[in-house]
Amino acid sequence: MTPVRKLVLLGTGLIGGSFALALKRARLVEHVVGVGRNQANLARALDLNVIDSASQSAAEAARGADLVLLATPVGQMGALMAEIAPVLADDCIVTDGGSTKQDVAALYREHLGERLAQCVPGHPIAGSELSGAAAAQYGLFEGRRVVLTPLPETAVDAVARIRALWLACGADVFEMSAAEHDGVFAAVSHVPHLLSFAYMNALLDKADVGTCLDFAATGFRDFTRIAGSHPDMWRDISLANSGAVLNDLRANLGALQTLISLIESGDADALTAYIGRASKARTDWGSRGRKP
Repeated sequence: MTPVRKLVLLGTGLIGGSFALALKRARLVEHVVGVGRNQANLARALDLNVIDSASQSAAEAARGADLVLLATPVGQMGALMAEIAPVLADDCIVTDGGSTKQDVAALYREHLGERLAQCVPGHPIAGSELSGAAAAQYGLFEGRRVVLTPLPETAVDAVARIRALWLACGADVFEMSAAEHDGVFAAVSHVPHLLSFAYMNALLDKADVGTCLDFAATGFRDFTRIAGSHPDMWRDISLANSGAVLNDLRANLGALQTLISLIESGDADALTAYIGRASKARTDWGSRGRKP
């Protein structure tokens, strides 16, 4: 496979940095430019050899690139696309790691409408509550799934190029429509994060929150781990995918109301069945051998 001559990371954190490190290890990239607003984070990325050079100007960095990865929160992508559009080389592929896809597809159309053949929307399923260049790691994508949601105009060879690079990172690559993607990930990613945030906020409103936290242990740690995630990113995701998110939040509200009713009624058999259904499904899913 021909290496990427110049990879530009618009956002030098967990996803972008790990992508760069994986390609470096596979010897599939010659030079990586990191772009970001945080000078300290860019300096850290240079120290860790995540990137080879740094810039705070997306347009300056994108000149001469043959691959640009948008690895920022979704809310920042439109402005970045508009900034790089005038300087992109004809053969430059633009892809992204956004957690929502219908809104990102609309941004591609708005800002890169004349180069849609070279645009490959994507989503690596390898998030973490950690952020910044220091969170980047070589094997982040090994055994993980990456979903590509090509536009109708996206060239077949551009999709093939991005697919091959993700495969070289150790990922399993899938394709689906943007609408299907957003419905699936509202259910299994976006809403779980929001429920964790909601639980933490409810706990913080308790008069004895300090004592509760003092005695919190494994179950609390497991359930609330994702509540430590980046606020700006999850704000953008929630608003960008609001339709699917609200549908699933309402479904969860209904499930909670059912649980309240079962406890209020004292119906032990029904409560056991309710809990047992969920427990079996989670155990069956966990036994598939997938990397969590």
